[in-house]
Amino acid sequence: MYLRLFATVLLCAVFVSGIGSTAYALSGSLPSFTELIEKNSPAVVNVSTVPRAGASALGGQSQVPGDEELGDFLKKFLERHRGEEAPPMPDDGEEANSLGSGFVISPDGYILTNHHVVKNASEIIVRFSNRQEYKAKLIGSDPRTDVALLKIDADNLPTLKLGSSEKLKVGEWVLAIGSPFGFEHSATAGIVSAKGRALPSEQYVPFIQTDVAINPGNSGGPLFNLAGEVVGVNSQIYSRTGGFMGLSFAIPIDVAMDVAQQLKTTGKVSRGWLGVYIQEVTGDLAESFGLDRPHGALVAQVIADSPAEKGGIQVGDVILSFDGHSISHSSDLPPMVGRFRVGAEAEVVILRAGKELRQKIMIEPLPGDEQVEARRRGVDEKRVARLGVIVAPLSKEVSEALNISTGVLVEKVLRGGAAADADVRAGDVIISINNRKVDGVKALHDLVPQLPAGRSLPLLVQRPGGPVFLPLKLPAK
Repeated sequence: MYLRLFATVLLCAVFVSGIGSTAYALSGSLPSFTELIEKNSPAVVNVSTVPRAGASALGGQSQVPGDEELGDFLKKFLERHRGEEAPPMPDDGEEANSLGSGFVISPDGYILTNHHVVKNASEIIVRFSNRQEYKAKLIGSDPRTDVALLKIDADNLPTLKLGSSEKLKVGEWVLAIGSPFGFEHSATAGIVSAKGRALPSEQYVPFIQTDVAINPGNSGGPLFNLAGEVVGVNSQIYSRTGGFMGLSFAIPIDVAMDVAQQLKTTGKVSRGWLGVYIQEVTGDLAESFGLDRPHGALVAQVIADSPAEKGGIQVGDVILSFDGHSISHSSDLPPMVGRFRVGAEAEVVILRAGKELRQKIMIEPLPGDEQVEARRRGVDEKRVARLGVIVAPLSKEVSEALNISTGVLVEKVLRGGAAADADVRAGDVIISINNRKVDGVKALHDLVPQLPAGRSLPLLVQRPGGPVFLPLKLPAK
């Protein structure tokens, strides 16, 4: 019996050891990553930085917001390791901190890494596997996608072959090379756990989720498929300790290279903006909207003066497709819009009141977070929904130009509203409604809810050519 068992184990050992070194994987066998690592390690770099004064010196893997920082044990381990294997000191005497990884994408010295790896750096140093070091210049960085592009003064550098994250399938073997905890050129492997993951911190990146062991220091390193092609850039982990817990996320290489190209060309990233707040369509919601199955993105809010509002999107619409691409989950929409060409028209298919409609929407550039929030809150405060206008206090310039002392300026007339039906125009100054004087924004907000519905009311506006009465018919409250 023991002899038979020994023979079986020996046979298995021979079979496994027989996996050829000339291929990364054989069908029906565990993959061998030997050649992949040997061939691609020379193009993977360790990225160290000297932080600006006042910036945190402790770098590491970006985590999903709300997770704990590095535990005391890991902090001590990291500090002890850095003390033993400290990188060379820069000329100014400040210590360089080993923060992450990167990889060469062109022979003339362009290197891809994460934004959070080089954030707040006064100096960036890249180190190759042959121990050559270079000071790198930051070409550009994009916090929204966590992508940064570096450039070193070198030629004929080894590069990595770029693949397609679109073709990547759940269950495929993938491998990461990086510098976890400063241990340079460490390789870890696993499988693709999911695609198109949306994280709370990043709405414009359809992350690749893997179970590859990714730890602080792996940030910015490449994620390979079995063909030796880069399919992602390791970026984030979900962790309660600061170490690997089985969930890691990579930026799809298609997204990263699009960002890198924009950074190389213009130094900044322009992405599309629709201007809606959306939520997932659940089974119950699908039934209530008359959908045969849960899919699409339900519009919960339309931001004032956004492309969506200008294009006629309304709260309660379910966006079914964008530019010909079906939307299965609500998280599918932001990356589609973000990568769409700014200034071009996109066809959006929506479901409204049980009917499918096709809307043409001109996609505008995404404003900054503060601007979006200001438009969401500040502009909404100036919106008079029942009237269908966005208003502003009367400025001194407008008052003098029109020779008036009171009223409310119409900044925008919303399509399909009562004001639009009455031929109110942007630039008009509302003087009175139903013979009641309007002497400010607050007065207008107080007056409009009191006005009767369903019959024409006299609306007096001041225009450059003089005062004009318009017939205003308001909807029910």
